Amino acid sequence: MYVYLYDNFVREKKYASTLKALEISLTDYGIPGKTIRLNNYVDARPIIDDEIKRGATTIVIVGNDKTFGQVLSGSATAKCTFGFLPIGEGNSIAEVLGIPIGPEATTVLSRRRKERLDVGLMNNRYFVSQLHVLPSKVEVFYDERFKVTSKGKMEVIVCNLQPFYWQRDKKDAAPHIVHPQDGKLEAFLRPLTKRGWFGYTYEAPSIFPFEEMEIRGAEPFMVEADGRATKEIRLKISLARHTVEMIVGRDRKF
Repeated sequence: MYVYLYDNFVREKKYASTLKALEISLTDYGIPGKTIRLNNYVDARPIIDDEIKRGATTIVIVGNDKTFGQVLSGSATAKCTFGFLPIGEGNSIAEVLGIPIGPEATTVLSRRRKERLDVGLMNNRYFVSQLHVLPSKVEVFYDERFKVTSKGKMEVIVCNLQPFYWQRDKKDAAPHIVHPQDGKLEAFLRPLTKRGWFGYTYEAPSIFPFEEMEIRGAEPFMVEADGRATKEIRLKISLARHTVEMIVGRDRKF
């Protein structure tokens, strides 16, 4: 049985025709199901657990990157298969998963090509897309073997499914796409250079694949992960022992 979790933003009038086409396509493929509209700041995990008890086997997230991260960060251990129907803007994860945006995504869902995806763990909380430590004075320890520091502030981005975009120069616009099944997470470290007329600039990022990393600050630093922001003084990041079963497209990036 399919259950579709709709993000609150898809209620906007501009998405009405897209949703109608999507729902017609789901009916044509014989995979309609129960629709649940999520309210902002509501934890989806109790909803998912209740639906699994009622017989749901596939939970489909309908929304964008933010929806995807918020639902799965709290439900990564749920015993079901997850699907994704991306709508609107902010859908870099859909490209990695090989899922087109809009009604065409129902074709991928109907084919049920499944893969196991890595899940990150930060201070006993899961994340699936990306973790961002805003520029702060921090030290980074990798796999208990070496340490990275900076004279000033440093930005740290840890990627799982959501890619980190940067340019080596003006001619280089290709994003770095991480591999969600390689048994490692990837961290991008960017020290801030001296402040100029237009604010701070960044050095080119250093890339470190890792299994376990710890970030320590002399003062609390801001962390954003899967749409949730917190302040931490010490942050331990590792790869979770389990994986998430996800329906993916033939054109996935891994």
